[in-house]
Amino acid sequence: MATFRTRPGMLPLVSTLLCLAATALAHGGHDAVPEGEAISPEPIDTTLWIHILLQTLAWGILFPTGMVLGLVKSRWHVPVQILGSAIAIPGYFLGHLHKGRQFGKNAHAGFANWLMLLLIVQVVLGVYLRLHLEKGFLGRVRPLQIKAHGILGGIIPVAAWVQMLFGGIAAQGFCQGEHTGQCAAHFIMGSAFVGYGIVLTILLVNGSGFLKRTGRSQEFWDSCVIAAWGCVNTFTEHRWGGPWVRNDLQHTSMGIIWWAAGLVGIWLSRDKQGRPKRNLIPAIVIFMTGWGMSAHPQSLELSTHVHSFFGYTLMSVGVTRIVEISFVLKDRSTIEGDEDEVNSFQYLPPFLLYASGFLFMGATEEQMALLASNNVTHVAYILILFSISFLLFLCGSTLLPTSLLSSADNAAVVLMLLSLYSANTKPSSLPRKDDGERPLANGLANGHPRIANATDRAAADAQEFELEGLMSDDNDAEGGAMTKGTNGHPR
Repeated sequence: MATFRTRPGMLPLVSTLLCLAATALAHGGHDAVPEGEAISPEPIDTTLWIHILLQTLAWGILFPTGMVLGLVKSRWHVPVQILGSAIAIPGYFLGHLHKGRQFGKNAHAGFANWLMLLLIVQVVLGVYLRLHLEKGFLGRVRPLQIKAHGILGGIIPVAAWVQMLFGGIAAQGFCQGEHTGQCAAHFIMGSAFVGYGIVLTILLVNGSGFLKRTGRSQEFWDSCVIAAWGCVNTFTEHRWGGPWVRNDLQHTSMGIIWWAAGLVGIWLSRDKQGRPKRNLIPAIVIFMTGWGMSAHPQSLELSTHVHSFFGYTLMSVGVTRIVEISFVLKDRSTIEGDEDEVNSFQYLPPFLLYASGFLFMGATEEQMALLASNNVTHVAYILILFSISFLLFLCGSTLLPTSLLSSADNAAVVLMLLSLYSANTKPSSLPRKDDGERPLANGLANGHPRIANATDRAAADAQEFELEGLMSDDNDAEGGAMTKGTNGHPR
């Protein structure tokens, strides 16, 4: 049984986190900000940069990695989460102790307190579960504690993503006053595209079992979300009863086509026998949305170029998805004959969704005005956003429903974290036919054999190479002896 005696590093960590609960809500604003402004004119100082780097490391890398290690029951789960907490705590206080640029009241500062409280509760639950207190009342409530730990494990990555966006907005003093509405629309929709890309990546790499268990095609779930989102857009993009201004009509009509097409996609997601069936409706909706956004009127030339390229990228998502379903998979859910095989073309739609999301989040009015005033070209800016998309595609994080990966927890993973999960849960594949004569590695300590991996085969090859001469001589001698018997006849 795990106790505080066997986990000496946990007690001081929990004590420190509990002390934070009393001080987490004590942070106030700064008086150095000029009246009517969101930030002071000073540059960001070194302390604040360290705060940014530490929190990015903790919340963007260590916590998601530790979560996946928890999913696969790795002994490294607790150390990684302790390291993440040990970095996040001083990073939190550095955000209150910096000099240089000061900030007025903003969402980033307020949300940080709630995020730290979530971390405190999650760590306390984790320590409690490691103690394995399973007698009496504690044993009866343990399943609820496990469920709560899993739910918080899924909430924290999403909350961390939101907090990072709030941080970037607060650093520049954006999204104030009349800019708040369009700013929220860009970041919410952009995050939705990134989230959609991550879900597609997980379904692509590790989701065939989930789709089989649900008895639904992937397009059924896509169409449900599209229809729901279309209803929201239809009734929120225009202030009903008031005049139609700017792009209200375009946004509202886009919402209408989303819910109308979404209903068609739901209907077509089953065949006549009720079996799950692929369809192209979500891809067509994405293509039409990209086409509409590529022609979105803008006041700045830079903004026009960025919005156009965002639209073209989203159109590419639709086209590549159609090609994937119709020509690569031929209406199947996976590659024929191998559920784990992924065609290289299949990575294109999710990546382009990542890029679309970042392009849209990076195209707010204030961002475009700032870049235009500093003579930044749309080409350089788009290349930077694509670079960020590649990095997130490599190792990023977001929330996914529990049932997709495990019944015990949620996961926040993209390519690297998905590979980490798959490597620790999927059984090793059998050796290829041409490896049949190669020696297998020795059995494990418990008597079960294991399949030779690349290192074992390399060692065997080296040994065969070193003994090649001796083996050839022995074989020749043996062959000669077998060829002739004592009376000259073969034996």
